[in-house]
Amino acid sequence: MQQHSFDVLIVGSGLAGLSAALRLPSHLRIGLLTKGALSEGASAWAQGGIAAVMADNDSFDSHVSDTLVAGAGLCDRAATQFVVENAPVAIRWLIELGVPFTEEDGLLHLTREGGHSERRIVHVTDATGWAVQQTLMKKVLAAPNITVFNQHTLVDLITHQKLGLPGAQCVGLYALNGATDTVDTFAAAHTMLATGGAGKVYLYTTNPDTATGDGIASAWRAGCRVQNMEFIQFHPTCLYHPHAKSFLISEAVRGEGGILRLPDGTRFMPAHDERAELAPRDVVARAIDFEMKKHGLDCVYLDITHKSPAFLNEHFPNILKRCAELGIDITTQGIPVVPAAHYTCGGVLTDLAGKTDLAGLYAIGETACTGLHGANRLASNSLVECMVFAKSAAQAIADTPLGPPGALPHWDDSQVIDANEAVVISHNWDELRRFMWDYVGIVRTNKRLERAAHRIALLQSEVHEYYAHFHVSRDLLELRNLLQVADLIVRSAQARVESRGLHYSLDYPELLPTALPTVLQSATGGLPIVTR
Repeated sequence: MQQHSFDVLIVGSGLAGLSAALRLPSHLRIGLLTKGALSEGASAWAQGGIAAVMADNDSFDSHVSDTLVAGAGLCDRAATQFVVENAPVAIRWLIELGVPFTEEDGLLHLTREGGHSERRIVHVTDATGWAVQQTLMKKVLAAPNITVFNQHTLVDLITHQKLGLPGAQCVGLYALNGATDTVDTFAAAHTMLATGGAGKVYLYTTNPDTATGDGIASAWRAGCRVQNMEFIQFHPTCLYHPHAKSFLISEAVRGEGGILRLPDGTRFMPAHDERAELAPRDVVARAIDFEMKKHGLDCVYLDITHKSPAFLNEHFPNILKRCAELGIDITTQGIPVVPAAHYTCGGVLTDLAGKTDLAGLYAIGETACTGLHGANRLASNSLVECMVFAKSAAQAIADTPLGPPGALPHWDDSQVIDANEAVVISHNWDELRRFMWDYVGIVRTNKRLERAAHRIALLQSEVHEYYAHFHVSRDLLELRNLLQVADLIVRSAQARVESRGLHYSLDYPELLPTALPTVLQSATGGLPIVTR
C-alpha cells in the first residue's frame, strides 16, 4: 500500500476534471485519478456540442430563458446566469488550447438543439466531446505539476469525522490501485470530485461503463447533502441495434430537421407538443415511450433522409459511419432509436465555487448539483457547466490555502479475505439495473417506487456484508455506489408529490404551484431526510 500527498486531488478525467487541472495554479502539485485510462470519461462520448452565446442575434437573456423553461421552474437563477455569462469565455479558452471547432465561412458554425430558441451550439462535427477531450488530455500529460494515476478507483473519502478530529473537513481519500490490487492512501488539502453521473444504474444508458455514481455516493457517505436526484434525463434517441452498445444519436440530428416517425412513416411529435421534435428531451422521451407502449413497438425511427448525403457526411460523419457499419443507410433509411438513461441532473449540492458541505471538498460537472439544470437539463448545457465551474473551483482553491493534512492511516484490510463468489456481484448488478429501468424509469408510480426501495434495501444488506468480509474490487465498489445512488434516486422520487420535468408520476400528474428542490441530508442511522 502506497501513501501519496498532493496539494490538490482531482477524481475523474472528463472535461470537468481535466479543465480544473489546467485551470489550477501551476505551482500546486496535482494528483489526477481516473478509474480506467485517461480518455474513458463520459465527456468523450458527447456528440452534440457546447451551448454558448456566440452570435450577434443571440443574447444571454435568451439562453437563460431557454434554460429556465427546460428546467421546469427548478433552475437556480444565479447559477444559470453565472454559467451563461461565462460560457463564451470558456469557448474562447478551448479555442486558445487548440480545439478545432467546426467553422463555416471563417466563423464558428452554430447548430441548434431541442429547447434552444437560437443557434448557439458550438461543435466539432458530431464528435465534440472527443475532440475537446483529446486536446485537454495532451495539455494535462505535458504539465509537469500534474501526476496522472490510471486504474485508480475511489473507495472512500477521508474526513476529520472518520479520523476522530473536530470539524467537517475532507483531507484525502482511499483508492483501489488496479495495477497492484491494493488500496492506496492519498492525502491532500483540497479534493475535487469530477467523477461524472450514474447512468449505469439503469439497464439502458448512453453512458460509458465508468458512470457509476462514485463521487455522489462517496460524498453522501462523508456527510454531504445531495439535491434533485429524482431528475434522471433519458435521452430520446439512443441507437436501437443489438450490436450498438450505448451509441447516441445526437440531439443535433433533430436540430437539423430530423423527424421522428412510427414504423409506418407517421410523424407523431406534433401531437404531443407544438415544438415537435425540438421540444425538450423529457417531452420527446415521454412521447416516444408513449408511442412504443401504445403500439407495442421495439423502437421508433428518426428520419433525416431529406438532407443530402453530402450534408450528412459533413455534419454527422460519425453517426453516418457507425450506422453504415450496422447496415443502416441514414441517407435513405430512418434510424431506429429508443430512449436511454443519459444524464444525472441532481448530485452533490454545491455553491458557485463548487464547494460542498465539507471544507476542502469540491464537486464539479455531472457529479454536482449547482442548480443550473433544475428539473431537466437543456441540451448542451452540461459541457459548458463543467468548464465554468472548473474555473471557479480552481480559483476558490487558489484563494483558500489549507495546510497539509499530514500522514493518514493506511487502509486496513487485515480482517478480510479474498472473495470466492464473484457471481453475487454480477447477479446483484444485473438485478439492480433491471428493476431500476422497470420501476424508476421515464414514467413512475408509488407502487413501482416502493418495489424498487424494497429491493434496494435487500441488495444493500447483501453488499454491505460482502464489503465487510472480502477484499474490495472495482466491481464491488461500483455496485456499492450504484446501490447508494439508486437509494437516493428512489427516496427523492418518493418525496416529490407532483410531476415536474424529468420526474413523471402517474399518481401525481399535476404540477404543484411552487417549485421546490429535493434536498437529502443524512439523519440518525444514516437514513436520508428531506429538507425544503
